[in-house]
Amino acid sequence: MAIHIVLVEPEIPPNTGNIARTCAATGSVLHLVKPLGFSIDDKSLKRAGLDYWPYVKLKVHESLGAFLDEYKDRNLYLATTKGGRLYTEVAFQDEDMILFGKETAGLPRAFIAEREKQAIRIPMSRETRLRSFNLSNSANIILFEALRQLDFPDLK
Repeated sequence: MAIHIVLVEPEIPPNTGNIARTCAATGSVLHLVKPLGFSIDDKSLKRAGLDYWPYVKLKVHESLGAFLDEYKDRNLYLATTKGGRLYTEVAFQDEDMILFGKETAGLPRAFIAEREKQAIRIPMSRETRLRSFNLSNSANIILFEALRQLDFPDLK
């Protein structure tokens, strides 16, 4: 069993390193969709992932189109502030894929518009006027809800 975390064009190495560490610790699969804003050999990326890197199930894709071609039959959820449903309203299943966009812009608007029913969000206070949560925090929040729903497979 596995949940797949997909980072589309991530830009900040420590965010990706933190998410890689979480994926290693939970048995989740990490997908990185190019272009990346850093080298996979980046020191800050490795430092954030600590000694977990040998345990990361990592897949790198040349583009969002290439990723979608390879996984066209999978259940995809788009994590975005533009999502109509809360992430807690989803019934996650084994092998689901949760996509996150780059830190500065999120997922492409047209991509979200084409998949509106798959767009999910984390609730936030309107009073603070924040654009979004940190990428690694968002990935952890949604990933752990999916794992909780699946009764934390292989983590007990």
